[in-house]
Amino acid sequence: MPPKILLVDDREDNLMSIEAILGTDGYSFVKANSGRQALKILLTEFDFALILMDVKMPNLNGFETAELIYEREKLKHIPIIFITANNFGDENIFKGYRSGAVDYIYKPINPELLRAKVSVFVDLYKKNHKLLQQEQTLKNVNKSLESEINERKVSEEKVNELNHKLLQNIERLESANKELDRFAFMASHDLQEPLRKIITFSDRLSSKYTGKLDEEADMYINRIQSAAERMRALIKDILALSKIVANKDSFIETNLNTLVNEVISEMDMGIKEKEAKILVEKLPSLVINPVLMRSLFQNLISNSLKYSKKNIKPIIRISSEISFERSKDEKDVKEKYCRIHVTDNGIGFDQKDSEQIFSIFKRLHFNNEFEGTGIGLAICKKITEQHNGFISARSKVDEGSTFIVSLPVQSF
Repeated sequence: MPPKILLVDDREDNLMSIEAILGTDGYSFVKANSGRQALKILLTEFDFALILMDVKMPNLNGFETAELIYEREKLKHIPIIFITANNFGDENIFKGYRSGAVDYIYKPINPELLRAKVSVFVDLYKKNHKLLQQEQTLKNVNKSLESEINERKVSEEKVNELNHKLLQNIERLESANKELDRFAFMASHDLQEPLRKIITFSDRLSSKYTGKLDEEADMYINRIQSAAERMRALIKDILALSKIVANKDSFIETNLNTLVNEVISEMDMGIKEKEAKILVEKLPSLVINPVLMRSLFQNLISNSLKYSKKNIKPIIRISSEISFERSKDEKDVKEKYCRIHVTDNGIGFDQKDSEQIFSIFKRLHFNNEFEGTGIGLAICKKITEQHNGFISARSKVDEGSTFIVSLPVQSF
């Protein structure tokens, strides 16, 4: 809808003249021949971008009409420009400002000046209208979230139903995780630039108009600034996390035997508790992220200890071999990989589940015998992907499992 402007003048020729000047700018006009008629219109319509009003009118003059308009809360946001043929003294000019005027235009009207001033206030109206729509959208979202939370608390039966739906949607989480990397890129490029503009222009509004507009306008400006700062802090935290994951400078040549022995030493208490035996063969030195790779070995060894057989001491063997795999672009070129095997004598699992076990929250055992969150192997998969590698598993029920981590020998 085009922005609406209310024209108030007791002379029809003046109304037609203003409409002719502004008619090509795409505005919608509502005309009133008196202050009382203007008030009557404003009883049912209050979505005006601007009011252009003559000062000298019979019965109710422009100042009196403006004071009555601004007595209504819904109309306080509409700016009023007075149009007058008289050059008032300072006292009367201040009276006009006190009654709510934001500007004066003197007759005879300069068409270019009128267009320019009207354009400024219409632009402000559009921006404020958009901000109000966004605020209402956020309120609706919050209301929807509150309603959902309340529904979840209604009864234990409802909670169980939601949990059942959650289990059905677990398979979708893996694709959702892939979107996180895209989001980090979007945050660094698509979000930061418009956010800077929001902060810059809201700061300008605050410094220039705080105390000059009504309290409601000051409140809106403060809300914009507060929301922008929260969003900037959120983007900063997301980007910090993204840099930790993808920072290539953290990849250094590392002796895997030294790293694995450090991990075993840190897990000494859990290993002794299970009376486990861990055999580590000679492993190569690779260009890796030591922090991430330490986490990978911790998760794989913990997994083997957790799913060990009752009354049988766990034996975990860590070995490696060099192999050549076809390149990811499916050309004939083969790449050199180090394949690290982590083999145990635990309870194993059905081979048909070998792909599912790397999905986040996916667990093959739901009894209380085995604790865990279902995230450990998903973390291992993410770490290998960060190293341009991949992970797989071979297993049989009651015959143990072998996890194979394939890492490129020359990378980064």
